[in-house]
Amino acid sequence: MSSIGGSYIYRALQGCACTLYCAQHGGRELPSIMASWINFLYLRGRKKLLEQGRLQRSCVSAALVHLATVQQRLEPKRKSARVSEEERRRSPEDGGQQTDRSHKADAADAAAAATKKSAAAAKKSSGSTKGPREPYTCWLMKSEPESRFENGVDMKFGIEDLAALPNRMSCWDGVRNYQARNFMRAMKTGQMAFFYHSNCKVPGIAGLVKIVKEAYTDHTQFDPKDAHYDHSSKKSSPKWDMVDVQFERRTKRFLPLAELKEWHLKHASEGGPLRSVALFTSARLSVQPLTKEEFDFVLSLEDEEPV
Repeated sequence: MSSIGGSYIYRALQGCACTLYCAQHGGRELPSIMASWINFLYLRGRKKLLEQGRLQRSCVSAALVHLATVQQRLEPKRKSARVSEEERRRSPEDGGQQTDRSHKADAADAAAAATKKSAAAAKKSSGSTKGPREPYTCWLMKSEPESRFENGVDMKFGIEDLAALPNRMSCWDGVRNYQARNFMRAMKTGQMAFFYHSNCKVPGIAGLVKIVKEAYTDHTQFDPKDAHYDHSSKKSSPKWDMVDVQFERRTKRFLPLAELKEWHLKHASEGGPLRSVALFTSARLSVQPLTKEEFDFVLSLEDEEPV
């Protein structure tokens, strides 16, 4: 074997000896020493010497096996050293202090979370009165002012159509949403509602109506020729109800949806009556509830210049 090959083998064996020495004395640099010598054998010695035919594969394998054996012998000592270090850190003399610090940290985190939650709640309720939400006593009812045929029936019914009827009264039939139906069931005679034009070029509030008859069975659910016929509803247990409304007046000016949305966004960020109005939080409902505060604010807009 050449001197070059002997030199590499000598260095490898020297590395193994260094590893054994560190193992005996509990050195902490074992992983890096072992890794450096294994890397040396693989990346520098093995390839070069095998290509030159000066070192047999068995020599390198034997050296690697030797290093692996040393690593297995050292592993229990390394684990023991880690356990001893952890036990030292958890010794009785400072264990109580660490537990106390941990409890204090947990308490601080909980306090911070509670403060953050309270701040969010305060921001959300900014501008509102204290206590539970005001009960719904007013309403918004949607209808289509433009012609649209469904099953051969024209669905048009604007505020001018209501005003043209005898006594300016009509039943509010055709509601086929359970939540909207339940709102109608909550209506009381004498309560006010906005007449809202929907599904048209410019949706918005066109006028006011009064509830003149509380909820009763909607007859259109049983009529196969009606656009709102419901074959699953039985006369013995009807699903749908309706109320009667009477035209009161048109608003002094048409209140478009776009303007109402501007106010809603403003109140949602800064606080105000329309911060959580159903027109935007439950937009798909054809019958929506309003608090007195919401109703009064919207009605006051008819005297203001458009936004």
